[in-house]
Amino acid sequence: MKCLQKPANILLKTPYLSTHKLKLNSIVMKIKKTIADKSRISEIDFDNLEFGRQFSDHMVEMTWENGSWSQPEIKPYGPISFTPALNALHYGQAGFEGMKAFYYDEKTIHLFRPEDHQRRFENTCKRLCIPPVDMNSFMTSLEELIKTDSRWVPRKRGRALYIRPFAFSSEEYIAARVSGKYKFFIITSPVAAYYKEGFNPVKLTTTFNYVRAVKGGTGAVKAAGNYGSSYYPAKKAQEEGYTQVLWLDAKEQTYIEEVGTMNIFFLIDGTLITPPLGGTILPGITRKSVIALAKSWDVPVEERRISIDEVFEEDDKGSLQEIFGAGTAAVISPVGLINHGDRQIKIAGDKIGPFAKKMYDAITGLQYGEIDDPFEWVHKIHVS
Repeated sequence: MKCLQKPANILLKTPYLSTHKLKLNSIVMKIKKTIADKSRISEIDFDNLEFGRQFSDHMVEMTWENGSWSQPEIKPYGPISFTPALNALHYGQAGFEGMKAFYYDEKTIHLFRPEDHQRRFENTCKRLCIPPVDMNSFMTSLEELIKTDSRWVPRKRGRALYIRPFAFSSEEYIAARVSGKYKFFIITSPVAAYYKEGFNPVKLTTTFNYVRAVKGGTGAVKAAGNYGSSYYPAKKAQEEGYTQVLWLDAKEQTYIEEVGTMNIFFLIDGTLITPPLGGTILPGITRKSVIALAKSWDVPVEERRISIDEVFEEDDKGSLQEIFGAGTAAVISPVGLINHGDRQIKIAGDKIGPFAKKMYDAITGLQYGEIDDPFEWVHKIHVS
């Protein structure tokens, strides 16, 4: 089988998209739905949620074979069956996406920029030689899943329903070649804060022994292998008392790229600086939102290379005001300390900076529908 940029004979056409707002086409999509005999929601303590540990009652499943994706099916969440020869287990042809659903009221659930997440997932699939799931299939099945499990969306602020779409090669053979079969799922999980620190500042350390991504690799997409290879250096950092690794570029080990699994921002002398996209950095949806919000507040924004030495120099001059990470899971994660070799800096007195707090309040305010949405980032799902 050839690796196709676009899978042949797609049954469901991609809809027209405006710049900010999704417009699904008029194709009638039949979604088979099998409802669970009994809900597990009574077993969940929504006041004590662990990130990614509990899962809602249903999931979306699609199968790609013979050149096209099947119609989406919503079925009870549960084990999936495969043999030890499943291709993805051996060769890592698997990618995923992550987004959230937010409670607005008993009749309305909010998704935040789901079209952008679908586009990024499509890019991930193309890079991994997985046939992409088109926008119409993705969004229609996702909406129906959220409607089906709307009671699983946590009601408290600071909590959300995490949404995990993922795809992998499902042919059962052991050979290093492109698969002829694929599976696509969407599962959901009610979550609280991603880091145990919550919104408190995290501690970071650089490493000279490991890198996250290289030019020409998969650093700009959400390939499963990107994350597995980062666990060991992250574990070493945590053993030394740090929350995560501050990743430097692979070639010179000088320029900052990401923090853990998030994009990173520096507020220096009133200017917001973030490393540029260039093939090794994931184009974060939260990153994109932070940049747009900052510009709307007339804050100068620079997407440029920034070295770890420059950060220390700006701190010495008193110009380094704040550092924070940005990502779907944590939204905004303030940085309180950076360790680099035998040097350390503490940022904003190890306290949450006012800019990071303002950004967090703005993004979460949009997500929960507490403030106006001039960007049209919120996608509303009417559940009753």
